[in-house]
Amino acid sequence: MQFVVPQFINVEPKILGPITPRQLIILIITFGLGFVCFKLADLTLFILEAIILLIVGGGLAFAKVNKRPLHLFLFDLIKTVKNPNLRVWQKELSPAPEKELKIKEEIEEDPETRRRRPLLRSKLSQISLLVDTGGKYQEEDWEDVV
Repeated sequence: MQFVVPQFINVEPKILGPITPRQLIILIITFGLGFVCFKLADLTLFILEAIILLIVGGGLAFAKVNKRPLHLFLFDLIKTVKNPNLRVWQKELSPAPEKELKIKEEIEEDPETRRRRPLLRSKLSQISLLVDTGGKYQEEDWEDVV
């Protein structure tokens, strides 16, 4: 049975010509704020506020950064500034790591701990048999051979 896979799910529907519902809501809020400014301010202040509102509202409604709407870009910018993913290494050491470094240096200086025990011939034979059989060899099988 075949299923229909939806495509173009990231394309917003158009409701008024090329305007999407998100853009329409932003423009309605912008013109609503402009109307409030018109009623509360004198003409020169209203013109200044209207220019600022049109730039901000038009930018939020129509501008895109890296093919993403401006409001999503601003949201990601604020999130990144508030909680950056970049971790910066601090060169200064706190007292706890200094103690750990001294312990590690003492262990590394001890030659007995650095020396490995040699492999026994039988253990080496078991490892080569394990490699030759592609991992199918089990240790109890070796007891049968010896």
